[in-house]
Amino acid sequence: MGSKRAIWLGNRRDRHTAQGISDQHYFYDSRNIVDAAEDSAYRVDMTELERTAACLEALGNPTRLAIYRLLVRAGARGKPVGHIQQALEVPASTLSHHLKHLEMVGLIERRREGTTHNCVACYMTMDDVLGYLTRECCADESGAVPPERAETA
Repeated sequence: MGSKRAIWLGNRRDRHTAQGISDQHYFYDSRNIVDAAEDSAYRVDMTELERTAACLEALGNPTRLAIYRLLVRAGARGKPVGHIQQALEVPASTLSHHLKHLEMVGLIERRREGTTHNCVACYMTMDDVLGYLTRECCADESGAVPPERAETA
């Protein structure tokens, strides 16, 4: 079975250049060499892919998803950590762990205002994740309009 997952050779100039494989080539899992110019659809920006995967992984936990939804609803002012803890009825140590995970992937920011720690959703990161998921919707179907957009078009 031919897998479409690619292994990009990048800037390797050692033995691959001696074999006539330029920087514009990569291997499929099946070890077939593919010219990047001919098959650019499978060249993926791994950093964007990895960032999106990390955000989705963080939101894959029900507690973190509930925290994030609460912060999205709160708007630009965010919510104090104590209010989040009361709303979700989560122990402080557990909440701290989940907040740290969301902060590490860039979905939230923690701000200290006096003695209060406020958490705010990072809407730009949320937009980036949603954009990555929908950017190429129906791109492989020629002339196709995504179903929800077809009604408004």
